[in-house]
Formats: sequence, structure tokens, C-alpha cells
Amino acid sequence: MELLLWRWSTSAQITSALMIAVFFVVLARSVHRVELRSWVYAWLANLAALSVTIIFWYAQPSSPFAFVALRGSYFFWKTMFVVLLVAGALRFVRRRTSVAVSRAVVACVIAYSVIAAFAMDTIDRIGLIQSAVMGLILGACAVLLVMKRAPGSGWLTAGFAIRAVLAVVETLAHGARIVPTPGLPQPAIGIFVASYSSFDTGAEWVIALGCVLILYRTIQEELTQSNVDLLAAQEVLQELVDRDPLTGLSNRRALPEVFRKVFDTGATILFFDLNDFKGINDAYGHQMGDECLKRFARVLQASFRPDDHVIRYAGDEFVVIAQSADPSQMLDRVERVRERLKFERSDGPTIKFSVGHAHLPVNGDSEATLRAADEAMYQEKSVSRGRLRSV
Repeated sequence: MELLLWRWSTSAQITSALMIAVFFVVLARSVHRVELRSWVYAWLANLAALSVTIIFWYAQPSSPFAFVALRGSYFFWKTMFVVLLVAGALRFVRRRTSVAVSRAVVACVIAYSVIAAFAMDTIDRIGLIQSAVMGLILGACAVLLVMKRAPGSGWLTAGFAIRAVLAVVETLAHGARIVPTPGLPQPAIGIFVASYSSFDTGAEWVIALGCVLILYRTIQEELTQSNVDLLAAQEVLQELVDRDPLTGLSNRRALPEVFRKVFDTGATILFFDLNDFKGINDAYGHQMGDECLKRFARVLQASFRPDDHVIRYAGDEFVVIAQSADPSQMLDRVERVRERLKFERSDGPTIKFSVGHAHLPVNGDSEATLRAADEAMYQEKSVSRGRLRSV
């Protein structure tokens, strides 16, 4: 009876392990995540351990050497299964294991497998030591996950804890068969020992589910962070696109956004143009022309309110958009610009300008108002030229 239960439960477990292993292999090939590597190896190791068990129960080897080899293989693959599960879990809590540590762990597993293969010569002794080792490792990992509070690790922690508890129960059951305790029904314990692989299968599916969920949570967090980084980069790029590199002012690309801001409040638009800027470039060179543009930009920013929008429109043309401003007040600020330019110390030429202004009403046509300010500027420029000719 017990032999049939052993064969049935082991067959059920190896079928389940095969399904989980295939699932993780396909998943790893689909998402290409380095964290999954340990999980794939873990489920393949579990499949190898169960294959050894199947070979033992169906072949029933009589050779002592074959029995020792099978025991050693079982100890190695089953222990590597839980070690790789833990390694996979630690990858999700941002712990990295060095190559030296990994090699040391594998060496310890090999040494343990060899010693246990010779020391544990009965099924119950094999089950006792291996269940105890698995319970200790998985229980410690469950406690670590709880302490680290890794996002999305709830199901994984539960799977490790359930499997650890089952391993402890299995250890006690094997111990009760090795050292019979009065009052404990040995037939019932024998049935449990022969069939507990089916319980292990359920716990392993919880672990597999926990792995998928913590992987999903990790990918979700990375995508969210990537989206935040992309939005930040987009803002920086937009700032670079909307910013004039010479003067540091906003350029004409920023006008639509500025007009949207003043749509409900109205504004005064002033259009500035430097007089005879070509003559400055011809007489002093383009480098001095650039310095004049930067100086004029600084004076504009200093003369208007902090919340007024100063924009380099094109070449030597500048636009100021003053939200909810009285045009007469803005003309006072234009005079302030003239005074600042007149008394500002500079080794360069004197900067003179023409300016036109127009009032943008609430919900008004911003483009038409901008054109009106531009036309007013050209009218002033024409008047200035006429005065120069008369002189």
C-alpha cells in the first residue's frame, strides 16, 4: 500500500514539477529577465531530484553502489532546488551574490550530499535530514522576506512558509518512524510519509505563483520609473527646445503656451526691435552683436515684473507679454529699459530700440494682437528714421 502511494504521489509531483519547469523556461525566454535564471535552474533541479526518486521507486536497485549514487544525486538536486529558490528570491530584494560565494555554496551542497549519501542509508533517514534542511533554508528565507518587506513578495513569502512548515511536519513524521513513539499510530504516519509529496506540490505552485507576482510587480515598478524618467527627460528637452541658447530667454516656440496662460486674463504685448543692429555687427563684429543681444535681454528681464514673459522672438526682435497689465504702466517700464541701457556700463556700442505695444483683451485674438504690436513697432521705427533724416 505504502509503495503504491509513494509511486502515485511521486508521479503526481514530477508531473507538476515538469509543468512548472516548462512554464518558467518559456517565461524566461519570453521576458529575458536575469532574475528568472535562478528560478529556471531551481525548477529544473527539482525535476532532476524527482526523476531520481522515480528511478529509485520503479527500478528498486539492489546494488549498494547504485543506491549510494541515487541518494547522493537526490540530496544534491533537492538541496540545489531550495538554494536556487532562495537565490532567486534574494535577487528580487536587491541582494547580489558574488561568484566566490556562489561557488562556496555549491561546494557545501556537494559536500553535504556526499556525506549524507553514505550516512543516511534508509528512506526515513533520507527524508528526515533532507526535510530538516529544506525547512531550515526555506523558513529562514521566508523570515528574511518578511523583514525586507519586498514589494509584491506576499505570495512568495507564503509559499516559502507553507513549504517550510510541511518540511518540519515531514521531518517529525520520519523521526517518528525511526524512533517509534507510544501513542502515535504508525500506519497513519506511514500513509502520510508515502503521500506527502502531493502536499508539497500544492506549496510549490504557491511558490511559483509568488515568483510570477513579484516579477510582475518588479517590472511594473521599473515601467513606472521609466515613465517618470521619460517625462522628466521630455520636460528637459522641451525646455531646451523652447529656450534661446544665446540669451537664456524663451523663444517664439513658447508663445502658444504663454498665450494660453493669459487667455482668461488679458495682457499687454510689447514688440521690441534693436535699431541698426546690422550696423553694430558690421562695425564691431558678430561677437559684439551677440553681447549686445545678451545685454538687452538682461535689461528687459530686470525692467519688467518677474511674472512677465520676456521672449526672444527672432534675431534682434524681442517680445514682452505682461499679464493683466495696464498699457500705460508698461510704457513706464519701457522708459526704464531706455534708462538702464543708457547708464549701464559697457565697452560696446549704445543700444537703441523701437517698440510697439497692443492690448490683448480677455479671450482675445493673440495672433492679431501680436501683429498689431509688431506694426506699431515698425511705425515707431519709421518715425525714428524720419527724424534722423530731417537732422
